[in-house]
Amino acid sequence: MAVSSLAQVGQKAAAFTLTDFQGRSIKLSDYKGKVVLLDFWATWCVPCQTEMPRFIDWQNKYGPMGLQVIAVSMDDDEKAARKFVRRLKVNYPITMATAALAESYGGVLGLPANFIIDREGRIVAKHVGETDLKVIETEIRDGLAGNK
Repeated sequence: MAVSSLAQVGQKAAAFTLTDFQGRSIKLSDYKGKVVLLDFWATWCVPCQTEMPRFIDWQNKYGPMGLQVIAVSMDDDEKAARKFVRRLKVNYPITMATAALAESYGGVLGLPANFIIDREGRIVAKHVGETDLKVIETEIRDGLAGNK
């Protein structure tokens, strides 16, 4: 399958298993039945720095309704990513990217790259680059309500 055909809206999200910063195994399949906001980010990405505090708030607000934020750091330096996450007191799983994971989500050529994955594991929205956070929040709320 060509990279360009991967990670498109309407397709099944690529499965993955990674280890988060707390040493826990994070498998996308474990979140079936939840709406997942999959966030590819980096410490040097200014829009990422703006998004993360909002994602922390959304995890608190919408988590009980079925939202799960999962963040994948594209940083080369895991130590810098861990320091950034500790400073923000991130309340959702953070993992380091692998080349295979990035490729399976279309190469992740721009950051941030956010994917909204529905309760059935399909990608329902994809945003690359700075995006109006109200748009992403509306998509999350629609997904939680069962709207397409």
